[in-house]
Amino acid sequence: MINHSVLKSGTHSSQPDRSASIATLVIVAHPDLEQSRINRRLAEELERRGNVTVHRLYETYPDEKIDIEREQALLLAHDRVVLQFPFFWYSSPSLLKKWMDEVFEFGWAHGPGGVNLKGKELIIAISSGGSPSMYQAGGFHNYSYSELLRPFQQTANLTGMIYRSPFIIGRIREVTDEQLEKYAAEYANYVEGEKVVTGTSA
Repeated sequence: MINHSVLKSGTHSSQPDRSASIATLVIVAHPDLEQSRINRRLAEELERRGNVTVHRLYETYPDEKIDIEREQALLLAHDRVVLQFPFFWYSSPSLLKKWMDEVFEFGWAHGPGGVNLKGKELIIAISSGGSPSMYQAGGFHNYSYSELLRPFQQTANLTGMIYRSPFIIGRIREVTDEQLEKYAAEYANYVEGEKVVTGTSA
């Protein structure tokens, strides 16, 4: 079952309902994006439509020396922030963690005077090799995706951002080309501000 934006392989149904456009920044953090069938296709679909800013983090900073002022300016120029990444060891790839550590500065993103992210939306978009049943109490990983993504939700809480439902593609090794095209379209619809109507399929 799809739960709002949460998309898992094998069950999926959506109908877009266009809403007002919102300036959206998508941070794509994959250490080898060209070799990633899922994340590359999602990013390509967003770039093909041309309605959002796609920022490929590892390509921008191959030396991992982050331009903090540039990144903060990007954040200020957008009202919705999407963090797209493969779910590595229950977290994000290391460069995205470093990006958050350095860009979400005390006094800028939180703490006294740190109000620059307040009111902006935050969406987490992840790809995972595990099946949905593995991410639940009693499953192989013991905890649900929502529980494992709590640090990102708390980051939104701390910075005054609005945490929206994550977009999740599971069982990535089993996703067919046809399914991937549908997932890419649903992802772009969600990121661009279109509402995903939940549903189930046999």
